[in-house]
This record gives sequence, C-alpha cells and structure tokens, in this order.
Amino acid sequence: MAALEHRLEVKMMQKLILTPQLQQAIRLLQLPQLELSQTLSNELVENPFLEEGGLDEAEPLDERTEQPESESFPAQDLAETPLDRMVGFGVDEYFDTRSYDGRDLGYFTPDVHATNLTPEQYADQSVSLTGAESLNEHLTWQLRLKHGVGPEVGQVAELVIGNLDERGYLPMTDAELAEAAEADEAVVREAVSLVQSFDPTGVGARDLIECLVLQLVALDLGGSLAEKIVRESLPDVERRRYPQIASQFGVTVEDVKVALKVIEGLNPRPGRLFNESDTIYIKPDVFVTRDGDEFRIVLNEEGLPPLRINSYYRRILAQRNSLDKEEREYLNERLKSAQWLLKSLDHRNRTLYRVTESIVRHQREFFEKNVSALKPLNLRDVADDVEMHESTISRATSNKYLSCAHGLYSFRYFFSSGLQGVNGAVSSESVKDTIRRIVSEENALKPLSDQKISNMISRSGVQVARRTVAKYREELNIPPVSMRRQTD
Repeated sequence: MAALEHRLEVKMMQKLILTPQLQQAIRLLQLPQLELSQTLSNELVENPFLEEGGLDEAEPLDERTEQPESESFPAQDLAETPLDRMVGFGVDEYFDTRSYDGRDLGYFTPDVHATNLTPEQYADQSVSLTGAESLNEHLTWQLRLKHGVGPEVGQVAELVIGNLDERGYLPMTDAELAEAAEADEAVVREAVSLVQSFDPTGVGARDLIECLVLQLVALDLGGSLAEKIVRESLPDVERRRYPQIASQFGVTVEDVKVALKVIEGLNPRPGRLFNESDTIYIKPDVFVTRDGDEFRIVLNEEGLPPLRINSYYRRILAQRNSLDKEEREYLNERLKSAQWLLKSLDHRNRTLYRVTESIVRHQREFFEKNVSALKPLNLRDVADDVEMHESTISRATSNKYLSCAHGLYSFRYFFSSGLQGVNGAVSSESVKDTIRRIVSEENALKPLSDQKISNMISRSGVQVARRTVAKYREELNIPPVSMRRQTD
C-alpha cells in the first residue's frame, strides 16, 4: 500500500477567464431586437453614466482638471481580444442554452394607478392591459349566475373548471375528481354535466369524440348521421374513405358529405377561443434593399435608445478631491461598465452587419430572383468569409430576422443543406418550395404521391428520393396523398 505524502507541484496551463464584461458582450451579440431594447432601457435606469442622445456631445474637460482614473480602458479591450477568438476557446457550452431565457419581451406597462382617472377610464385601461377574458373566468362567471346549484355541486364544478386544459378538455376521470373533492361520483357527474352545458359548447369533454358529440346535441342533431360518424368512423373520415362510411351506415356518399359539412363546422378545441394570446409582430433586425445593381444593408435601430456617456458625471469623477474612496470607486466602476456596454453594442452592430453582408454575397441570386435560387450555405462558409469563429456566426444569427423584397426571413433560413443537381448543389429550402408549389397546383381529385413528386423534381435536374420528399412534406405540414384526395 502506497504511503500518503504531501508534495508541491508547479503546473503550467492555459485557461480563459471569462469576465463579466466579456459575458455581457457575448450576450448582447445574440439578443434579438426586443430583448436588446429591454436590456438597454434597463442599463439606462441602472447606470448614471448612460444617457440618451446619440454621440457624446459633452464639452471637453478643463485642462487643469485631473482626468478620471477610468479614462484608461482595461487591458482586456475588445479590440485586443476579439470576441470570436474568445468564443472559440470553449465557452460554447456556457451559452448554448441561453438563446432564450424566458424573460418578459413586452413593453413597459403603463401606470394604471395614475391619478385623475374616472372609474370608467380605469376599467377600460385595466381591460386593455390584462387582455381578453380567460376560459376559467368565463366559466366561473356562468357558474355564479346559475340558479339552483347546490353548494356541493358548485364546489365540484369549480374543481372541474380549474382542471380544464388549454383545449377546454377535462383530463380527469370521475373517480379522480371524486377523490380530489371528497364527494360522491353522482355529485361529480352532475357537476361535470353542469360545466358541459356552459358556453363554449363542447367544453368539459374528456376527448375529441365527446367534444364533438356535445356540440351536435346542442344543435339538436343527437342520433343523426353526423353523430354516428363521429362516434364510430372518425378514422375513416381522416382517410377520406367516404364509400366505406356510406356502406357502413347504409346511406349514399352524398349523405355522408352533407354530414361531414356539419362536422367540419364544429370546434374540436373550444378552449382555444379564450387562450389565444395577442399577436406578437416580429421586428426585423436588418433591412436589405436593392439600390441599382447593389444591395444596401441597414440595421434596424427603431426602439433602441441612442446611448452616450453622461458629461455631468464625468466632470464629477474628474474632481477626485471632492469624492471619498467609496464614491470614487463606485463611479469608476459605473463608467467602465458604460464604456464596455457601448463598445459591446458597437461590436454587435459591426458583427451583424458583416454577417448580413456575407449572406447577401453568398445568396445574391435569392435576393435578385426568388426562393428557388437559394443556395446551400453553412456557418463555416460565412465564418471563413468574415474571418470569425463559427460559434460567433451562430450567435449573431440566433433569433434574428432579415427583411427584404421577398418578405421577412429568419437568418437561419439562409443556412440549409444541399441536394445534388445537374447545375450544381441546390438548397433544401428551394426543394421544399418546389414541393409546396407542386402540391398547390395538383388535381385534388387525383393528388400526387411522394414518388410522383420525386419523379417530377428529378426531371428538373435535382435528384430527390421518395423518402426525402416525404420528410420535406411533413416539415411543410402537408398531409399524405390519402388525406389530400377529394371525391366528386
């Protein structure tokens, strides 16, 4: 057995220390427009050295006034330590999961407690801030207005309402509800039936079939062909097997189609009417416009506060004799933080511009023509072009959008794999666009199979296997041929 001993060893190792300032620079690079606006607004509030106003127009300091200590920038300057070099030293794992951190992306909430508001104005403002009524509130309101409901049934009904999912379905059995409410199952069934009688019709159902049946019963179509089809033949409806359905119930195909028209008018997810969030419009980070034979690149700075160093606090810091040690250290730290933020923001803008410039260079035919001209492109192609690390390109294009003459596109849209064609490699996005166009132009009575679509694309000079067509079709949310087929 070896004896334990104490030893002194000297080791040399290379290690990158990621300072908070460098972490901030990397985080700013991958922030989308809305998050960047929120971050800059927060910095304006927290750092007294920052103010709105664009370029620093502060008056020069008096020559007799001693310069503040922070005028000499720290040794780890961004210019001396390029961001793409730092990212390449193994910090990817630290930031790979940070593309979205769940923060609130909305604007600042107006003050609803402002004075001089009438009760009506206050109520209107509150409604506009809180948004539409929720499903829970809508059903609870109906329960409160319902006459003749016993306290025990009402208590269980509240439990039912509180356990509905976003579709409006009830994922609990009667036994589970009875155990949770400590009530008899007869009371539970009465409470569930009560909730199912509320608006929107179909709410409180256990599954799709019960949801549709509740709506048909409310339309006085209980026992009709439509209800029979819902209860017994939904899989055949999905596969458009109308003759089989007609034979099963002893009716004509026309009768089946009339019943299906009624079924198509039902809502399979009644709760969604109350759970739809407000539309969030995407703000492009970059605009690409054509100017003659060239393309202009303009960074979108709308909503971003123009920042500069506050000259008042710089003059205070320069007068070091009037400050005690803690005040001087605090102001020095805040000034350094403000300078780092401005440099990081400038680095972000320059990186985003250069990456966009490279994409336009590689995908020029796309910007000149349309999606069919899109070429295969990967991160390394752009990284080599702008002489940066691939991870920097990845962060610069994460959650960002580009606006051009063809529409609004995610930066990631321009990076795609390729398929071999007669005239060279073709982008997978271009092939998807071709599949979408072929399906939109097909005869609905005789839709094209994946193999036929593959043959059509291959005749145009691009070899695409049937399995690849099926994969791309699913990514485009295009149903298979059996579900696209229509009958006379």
